[in-house]
Amino acid sequence: MAVAFLDRSKESAGSKLDLEALFDEHYTKLVRMASFYTDSAESAEEVVQDAFVKLLKGNYKIETGREAPYLRSMVLNGARSTLRKRKVRRDYKPDPPENAPAAEIAGVASATSQEMLEALRQLPEKQASVLVLRYYLDLSEAEIADTLDIARGSVKSHAHRGLAKLATLVKDLA
Repeated sequence: MAVAFLDRSKESAGSKLDLEALFDEHYTKLVRMASFYTDSAESAEEVVQDAFVKLLKGNYKIETGREAPYLRSMVLNGARSTLRKRKVRRDYKPDPPENAPAAEIAGVASATSQEMLEALRQLPEKQASVLVLRYYLDLSEAEIADTLDIARGSVKSHAHRGLAKLATLVKDLA
């Protein structure tokens, strides 16, 4: 039995698939079949065109006389794939976007941060270091004590004094 190849480099008359004749003969039927599965004429045409393109670009070994069933199989698989993709898109429900903070919040936060930094710079070095490590880096008392090479009790007292002094320096922080 003869086998038809879609190899464009080999132009032997008996082994080349006549894609144009296959298209003319089966395109309308294939679109009709695909539209049954996809419920859309546009999607059906796309599936059939994709099948012909794959057949054109691929190097398929198709037995002579079996081109139409092979093409129908390609279209059927393409239609099923289209349905799967459509179902995934339909079933996917993205999380609603979070509310963005108002623009003025960033401006107030920036001004507040600047005010806080200026106030921290007015504190004694140990108090400022303890507060920065505690509230900006979220370190524990033990980690702060290790970092600054001081006792845990000193960390507590520096934090307490630093917060008290900050409260007098920064009056309107929320």
